[in-house]
Amino acid sequence: MKTRSWMALAAGALLSLTAAAQEVTLTRLECGNGTNDARRFSDTFAYTDPAKPFTFSCYVIRHGADVMVWDTGYQPGSVPSATNKPLADLLRQMKVDPAEVKVVGISHFHADHTGQLDALRNATLMIGKRDWDGITATPPMAGANAKGFETWIAEKRKVELLTADKDVFGDGTVMILRAPGHTPGHSMLLVRLKGMGPVILSGDAVHFHENYDSDGVPGFNDDRAQTLASIQRIKEIAKNLKATLIIQHDPRDIGKLPPFPESAK
Repeated sequence: MKTRSWMALAAGALLSLTAAAQEVTLTRLECGNGTNDARRFSDTFAYTDPAKPFTFSCYVIRHGADVMVWDTGYQPGSVPSATNKPLADLLRQMKVDPAEVKVVGISHFHADHTGQLDALRNATLMIGKRDWDGITATPPMAGANAKGFETWIAEKRKVELLTADKDVFGDGTVMILRAPGHTPGHSMLLVRLKGMGPVILSGDAVHFHENYDSDGVPGFNDDRAQTLASIQRIKEIAKNLKATLIIQHDPRDIGKLPPFPESAK
């Protein structure tokens, strides 16, 4: 019995070492550019810029041989801000076959984050359950890009609905963290890189630096109190882990990661 126990412990230790040895990288993909009316992003009338620069970003996380995509941008050609370079083509430039992507994590259900899911047909979709409930409701919740999920639902592709934080690969290097408020099931992503250190991808918990610095809440957010709590959570994580925060829509944060197709390590 003791021998079996030691063997089990040894096997567990070996698995832990294997997980810890996986190289993790993070790459930003350009998924669109444009402007937005900053006045929409404060319910206390804090901002005055009617044409604030916005960027639309997608991300690729490699965990050893496994590939994860975080957010998928607008569908090309759907709006003026959308990219004309399909996500699948950008992945191929990185020598990633879209059909071999293991996980696609979605921060929330808006069209600028969910427009190119179809190409990732074999991935497991990870999304907040309350956002999924909004997508599949009859009628769908206001703002939910239900059309972007039609194929996924019709083909009964793999979905994992998140009600708590999710350790994606089981070793703490990539974690989807709850950050509700912008939408009911909104999430952000924490990626722990060996060289650069921890990186937080904000989703739309905040949209630009001024939102973050002054706890700005858009009037169209789902829940004001949850938004403020999520912003506070980001600030505490960033402080405790000495993490780099990347606000996904703020062009001023693009330079925090290497230019495509290079990766942060």
